[in-house]
Amino acid sequence: MQIAQLLSGYSLGEANMLRRAMGKKIKSEMDAQRERFQEGAIAFGLKKGLADTIFDLLAKFANYGFNKSHAATYALVSYQTAYLKAHHPVEFYAATMTLDMGNTDKLAEFRGDAKKHNHEIVPPCVNRSLDVFDARDGKVYYAIGAVKGVGQAVAEHIVAARGDKPFADLADFATRVDPRIINRRTLETLVNAGAFDQLVPRREQAFAAIDAIIGTAQRTSSNQSDGITDMFASDQPEPIKLTQGVANWLPAERLEREHSAIGFHLSGHPLDQFTELFGRLKVRSWLEFERAVKDMGASAGKLAGTIASRNDRRTRKGTPMAIITLSDATGSFEVIAFSEQITQFSDVLQAGKSVILTVEADERPDGIGLRLIGAEPIEKAAERVGKELRIFVEAANCLGPIHSQLKPGGEGTVIFVIPRGASRDYEVDVPGKFRLTTELAGAVKAMNGVMDVRLS
Repeated sequence: MQIAQLLSGYSLGEANMLRRAMGKKIKSEMDAQRERFQEGAIAFGLKKGLADTIFDLLAKFANYGFNKSHAATYALVSYQTAYLKAHHPVEFYAATMTLDMGNTDKLAEFRGDAKKHNHEIVPPCVNRSLDVFDARDGKVYYAIGAVKGVGQAVAEHIVAARGDKPFADLADFATRVDPRIINRRTLETLVNAGAFDQLVPRREQAFAAIDAIIGTAQRTSSNQSDGITDMFASDQPEPIKLTQGVANWLPAERLEREHSAIGFHLSGHPLDQFTELFGRLKVRSWLEFERAVKDMGASAGKLAGTIASRNDRRTRKGTPMAIITLSDATGSFEVIAFSEQITQFSDVLQAGKSVILTVEADERPDGIGLRLIGAEPIEKAAERVGKELRIFVEAANCLGPIHSQLKPGGEGTVIFVIPRGASRDYEVDVPGKFRLTTELAGAVKAMNGVMDVRLS
């Protein structure tokens, strides 16, 4: 029997009343309409139980239903979108990210989805990026215009100044851009985002050279305005000298600067160095935990994350609560903390800190809900269980400075790993026992000649 037959006894006004009651979920009207519907259905020969089932289906559909014309157009757009993402993924990501170029949250979401499907997002670069997101060579190239504080006009100017000839170095960049368009703040943001990584060995050196870049750009622009030409000048501008003694940024500072420039962690994450430690502590990534909750019904576990923000509120009873947004290398997630946990772990739950959380989880229609049970700084966990620091070095001159940073008196061992050819490494155990902390690991990783550091 068709639903239309059951509703044929309704006048237009009654039908609108039924639609309104269902759409607005007004209980008194819903109850009245249910009785009206039951009477009509029974008159058609249906049993009361079946009439109730049909009414419930109608009510569920009314929550978010379309007529055929709407449903058809939505289905067509959904099919086209799914086809493009399945068969032209990098072009799909480039187009959608360009569309939402001013929305950092959406860009982070697209980047996370692209990473989950093994599609590379290449960081911004003054030599490779366009003013918008671009798909080339099976990769998505991050837009210069999407870097915070740069803007579309500045991005278009950099791309136009580059033309078909990539910038050779900082001096070449400075002589080809307009200092009235490229200011100090723009340069700082571009350096922090990694946009000069192809021109300068270290971001610290590029940051220290900003004054020289501005000075060169201003002199070049002034000379061009005055019509001054140096007949003895070579085709290549005089190189900008890079400061060799400038201190390295710690990995956490480098990533934080990048985060402030882009809006999320793109080239790496502060938790990357703790992968082995998380394995020992049975700490899951957010993606793994999300799948465990959905597929296996997991209700609790350990997560690690870097706190992006904390929003303190009050419950209806007036007690404190907080919504804490965190991220790891696989994505972002939110955890709700109530008064007991806030009182106990408030100092730990601060923006910028990396923590290990014990959480309870439940699956909801809008995603996974997480409630905080306990929190611990990663540094404390690493110091408690860290027994081995493996330092991968490429130059012997860094061994002395590294050894001077080691603090005896702990329980950990230190091992230098030195590559010798494509298939063999030498391992050198440092005599003695040392205190191993994440601060030590970060300081060592920032030294020249160190390729990688693993604390486990």
